[in-house]
Amino acid sequence: MKRIADLNVSALDAEQAQVHAAIAAGPRGGVRGPLAVWLRRPKLAMHAQALGQYCRYETCLPARLSELAIIVTGAIWQSPYEWEAHAPLALQAGIAPDIVDAIRDGVTPAFTACDEQAVHDFVTALHRERAVSDALYAHAVEVLGQDAVIDLVGLAGYYTLISMTINAFGVQAKQAVTFGGDRS
Repeated sequence: MKRIADLNVSALDAEQAQVHAAIAAGPRGGVRGPLAVWLRRPKLAMHAQALGQYCRYETCLPARLSELAIIVTGAIWQSPYEWEAHAPLALQAGIAPDIVDAIRDGVTPAFTACDEQAVHDFVTALHRERAVSDALYAHAVEVLGQDAVIDLVGLAGYYTLISMTINAFGVQAKQAVTFGGDRS
């Protein structure tokens, strides 16, 4: 259930209007979802959207791996809005439909690409265990590179903030999404 009403763009104060304009003029092309919630706190919105812009558009990870990390995070957090926004992008970026479906269903996918497996395992462990083992870390650095692992942690953290905002404030997806498996 939606907990915060949408802000009327014509009623924004000067700081909110400035942040709204900056977000709308950027690559997202609009202010919706968690960004619309954060706009009530314009400083939070501005800083969070800047981090989000980096995580979404500027990391050293290819879009395929970024979108994979995002949908893993969205599924673990059972965040329907995030899933609805990024599952199609993951497919467009080259993640196989059976992998996307398995992640949604809480089933470990059968990966054929070692970089996808590394991203999935790293992000899943980071969320579930709140840490990664030395072996998993070393494998991720070997497969992805240290800079990509740093970006991957930042991306997982940002999309956790997104998912927490979606879940806490009842940001609604257009369609119902059912997640399977134990996500704790």
